[in-house]
Formats: sequence, C-alpha cells, structure tokens
Amino acid sequence: MAAQLKLPPQNLEAEHSVLGALMLDKNAVINVSDILSAEDFYKPANAKIYGEILGLFEKRESIDILTVTEKLKSAGVLKEIGGNAYLTSLIESVPSSAHVEHYAKIVKEKRVLRDLIRASAEISENAFSPTEDLENILDNIEQKIFSISQQSFSQKFVKLKDELQGAYERLEQIHREKGNMRGVPTGFSEIDNLLSGFQKSDFIVLGARPSLGKTSLALDILRHVGLKEKKPVGIFSLEMSREQIVDRLISSQAQIPLWELRTGRLKNDEDFELIQQSLGQLSEAPIFIDDTPSPTILQMRSMARRLQSEHGLSLIIVDYLQLIQPKNNVESMVQQVTEFSRGLKTMARELNVPVLALSQLSRDVDKRENKRPRLSDLRESGAIEQDADVVMFIYRKDKDRLNPNSEEQNTVEIMIEKHRNGPTGTIKLKWIPERASFQSIDKYHTNN
Repeated sequence: MAAQLKLPPQNLEAEHSVLGALMLDKNAVINVSDILSAEDFYKPANAKIYGEILGLFEKRESIDILTVTEKLKSAGVLKEIGGNAYLTSLIESVPSSAHVEHYAKIVKEKRVLRDLIRASAEISENAFSPTEDLENILDNIEQKIFSISQQSFSQKFVKLKDELQGAYERLEQIHREKGNMRGVPTGFSEIDNLLSGFQKSDFIVLGARPSLGKTSLALDILRHVGLKEKKPVGIFSLEMSREQIVDRLISSQAQIPLWELRTGRLKNDEDFELIQQSLGQLSEAPIFIDDTPSPTILQMRSMARRLQSEHGLSLIIVDYLQLIQPKNNVESMVQQVTEFSRGLKTMARELNVPVLALSQLSRDVDKRENKRPRLSDLRESGAIEQDADVVMFIYRKDKDRLNPNSEEQNTVEIMIEKHRNGPTGTIKLKWIPERASFQSIDKYHTNN
C-alpha cells in the first residue's frame, strides 16, 4: 500500500474565518495586523485577499466586500481567487468578528509549523550532503530556528495600570537603598556617580580614536565587575586574542608592567608572587571571553543567550563594533553599522543586561584643530548615536599638543556626551601606560 501523502499543517477554516471577519467588521484588522502577514496564509488566494485588505488598511480606506472586490479586480486577480462567489462564501463562513484574533493565531501557528518542517528538511539535506564546514552548517541551523522563533509570537501593549504596582515596589526599593548603585558598577566612582552604574537593557557606546585606551578602559570595567562585584560578565573580543586579554588582566591585577609580563623580564620573586596571587583571584571571577574573529550579530546573540542560561549575565562587552561580520557584504558600511547598532540594542533589551560596545571614530577628528570628539564623529552611522542610551568618549589633551604640561600628561577625559535618562558631564582619569590601565585621579594621587 502506497504511503499516504501528508499535507503541510494548515487550517483553511481559520483562514476563511479571518478573511470573512475582516470584511464584516472594518475595525477587526486592527486586532490582527500585528499578528498576521500575507505569507502566513496557506492558500495563495487567501494570501492575495489578505494582502489587499492590508493595503486598504494602510491607506485608511474602508474595508468591506465591495472595496476588497474592487482592489482585486484592479490587480487583475479577482477571477484567479474565485471571483465574487468566493468572497461571499468567506463572509458567510463566519457569523461575527468576535473571535478574529483567535482565528488569526491559529493561522499563524500553522505557518510556524510549516516553516519548521521546511527548515527541518533543509537541515536534513545539509547534514546528509554537506557543502560547507560543520561550523557554518550549525550557524545556519541556529539562524533558521531563531528566525522562526522570532516570528512565532507577537507583542502587545500593556495596560499602564498593570505596571504601576511593580513600578511602586521598584521605586520604594530604590528609596530604601538610597546611595546604593542601581546599575552595574564600573569601578570608577566618577563615572558611576553620573550614570549610577550601567543600567539593565542599556546600549552603551565608548568611542575613541585608535590607541587612546578603549579596550583598556573596557577591561578595567570587566575586571571590576567580575572580580570585585562577583557578577558574570562576557566579552566579545573581535580585535585581540584571548591570550592578549588574559595578559592585560593579569598585568592590571598584579600591577606589573605589561611589557615585563609578556617578555618574561620580571624583576624578582616578589613579581612572581604577585602574579600567582592575581591568577588565583582572577580564576574565581565569572569572566567569560570569546575571541571569535568577525562573528555575526546572530552568532553573538546566540552565544550571549547560552551564557546567560548557563551562568547568568550582568554585562556584555563588544570590542569593537565595526569588526562585526555583516549578514550581507554587498551592503554599504553605513548600512552594516546600522545593522550592528540595532542588533546590539536588541541584544541588550532581549537579555535585559547592559551592552558596552566600543566604537572607532571617523578620521574627521584628526582633520579638525579641536580634536574633542563629537557625537557626529561616531564612525559610519548616525544610527549608533540614535540607538545608544549612553555615549562616552575618551579624549587626551596631551595627544593634541607637542609639549603638554605635567598635569596634562596621561590625564584622560571621559566625556559622557549622551545620557538618555540622566546627566552628562566630563570625568578625569589617569592613564597608567606601563599597565595599560586607568585609575581615578584620587586613587592615583594616593598611590603616588
């Protein structure tokens, strides 16, 4: 006996009910337009009808059997979909529009199941006859599944009343803990006083020209969060290898010059003891490093989700934004950076953790007499400025002058130029070149 042919998941009755309800009630489309797209319909005729209904809705035109008929006739597909008789049967299939949202969800669920079947078939084919290496195959699979999962749910507005109780409890807790840090502390009190730490779901951008200490400041923050706060923190190091990252962390923690550490030119046994102590301390810190060169946003999001589920997560650092691999190399650099910026902001919101992204600045800074960075200097895209909740710049006056005075030497300004939910300002730190690390001014003077 021949195997029975299985039809893909579908529910034509639900599709008919949706379309009939939309033509019965002109306001019903409001309840389903954020749930359904034309591609969600299994029957091509139904997809075309829904597409024309959405077109009427977007143009704020009346939606009923007459206007839909006219639109289909103008498009030259009225006979193709079954004519007036088919449209009439759709209206007759549903008594009212009361359950249109329920029907729409059924249609959506069937579409998701069809997509899963299609993705499974493609995955199976790729596994049996691989044309790429295993890493690329796994990445493609994850992208397919993630894309389907993103389509499987819709967001709704929440009623303000439902959120007020939670807001009161949150504010009451803040009041009780007045003076305590709301966000993730950076380890620099001057920065924390302005920002109250890095806030959940915030996208924070740290911009500077090359060799001014972007990575060093990020690693100082990483070390403080992981070592002092004992909070899990992950870093995507797109420029430096994990060995280089580890060397810098050891140098800063042991307070031993980085060059001496890397060349093995340690002065005495005391240096070895300091290194051993720092290794013991760092080994206890929940710090996680990924040095995959040029990952995509999807890969980074996937790894961050996995890290959060396995170890928890309080902060993500990306070094640096322009080195992320775009989905499409054909796009312009501006489009690519816009994709990166939006992707990182989405990651921050999805995981509900702050994301600190380092960014190069445009060469326009070097061409100006006044080399103080501006928001417009963020390289390649105004989307970074738009998407970021906080934008910080590193500026060194001593790099602008041939003969800086002694006070300016290795004095760094951290310029907070954008702070969506609070004040802006400028903070001064001291750069310790031999350890590739920063210190607060007060701490520097105390130690010296």
